[in-house]
Amino acid sequence: MKITHCKLKKTTQRKLLEYFVPEVTARSAADILGIQPNTAILFYRKIRLVISHHLALQADQVFEGSLGSVVTIFSTTSQ
Repeated sequence: MKITHCKLKKTTQRKLLEYFVPEVTARSAADILGIQPNTAILFYRKIRLVISHHLALQADQVFEGSLGSVVTIFSTTSQ
């Protein structure tokens, strides 16, 4: 998953990412870059969606095999 339908220039996107990492608020980043605050807020939300998607994929890979064995253990002990 990646950010799609973004009309911001790539340089502006990179600058917003630089401000996102140290947890600068979207409104402050918008003031610094001279863009609309709602645009920065939308971009920050898209960044969070991409991050959560990638974290979910990693969690699926990490817990792929171990959850099946846990379910088997609990189902046999409860009978």
